[in-house]
Parts: sequence; structure tokens; C-alpha cells
Amino acid sequence: MLDIVGVTSTGMTFSTAFAYLEGERLYNVIWALQRFRGLFMRVDALPGVIVTDRDLSLMNAVKIVFSNATNLLCRFHIDKNVKAKCKTLVAQKNAWDYVMEAWGSLVECPCESSFDEYVKNFEMTCSSWPMFVDYVCQTWVILHKERFVKA
Repeated sequence: MLDIVGVTSTGMTFSTAFAYLEGERLYNVIWALQRFRGLFMRVDALPGVIVTDRDLSLMNAVKIVFSNATNLLCRFHIDKNVKAKCKTLVAQKNAWDYVMEAWGSLVECPCESSFDEYVKNFEMTCSSWPMFVDYVCQTWVILHKERFVKA
């Protein structure tokens, strides 16, 4: 199911549309987004920002159907994935908060010019868990940092 929600200026979410898809194939998602786009009466009323999870077919469909929109990634879903991976790769339960705090500091980086420094600090802080560092860097930081990091 593809669930499309909107967000008010006060941060409240509301349902705008949903579609049951035969599968998460690109053409299915494009079809659903084209139907959703058809709900807008004017081209100048199209969304400027679309937030998704890291579903690649959805991200590619957004790029095709809403080519002028900025596609950001949902920090809630990213944090949920990173936390789950932390729990599987960081054996010491008492280190989870420490590692997640390092992750939080990285994504809250205040400016682009200091981002590389924040990455190095994250890597040093989490150096005892190289598989976790690799996961974070390969899955999120290298490919998608512009889509979710505060800076």
C-alpha cells in the first residue's frame, strides 16, 4: 500500500491518498503518483518537497512524476533503520545510546562546511564497531546525505 500524507504548518499529518499496488515495481508506483498528480488542478500547485522512505522505486518514481520537487528522506524512518542495525551490530547493550548519540550528532550537523569533520568524529566515536560505521556510511551518508542531514 502506498500511503500519501500531507503536513500542516503546525506539523500535523493528514491523509491525502492511498493506493493498493500490485507490487513495488517502478511502473506501479509511477501509475499511482500520476493519479495523485492528476488531483492537482494547476501545475503551479504541485508539491515542491516530497519526503519518502528509502524505497528506490518510490524515489525513482518521484523523480519522474514530480521532476521539479525535492525528494527528501524521512528522518524518522532512517533513525528507525539505523537503530535496528545498531542493535544487531553493536553487541554491548550499554553502548547503544552512545552510538545513537554519535549518529544523532552527525545528522544534526549545522553546516555543510563542517560535515566532513562530523563524519570523521562519528567514525572515531564508533570505531569499535566498524560494521556499523560501514553500514551508516555506505547506506546513508555517501549516497543520501543531502536528503536528510540538517545542514
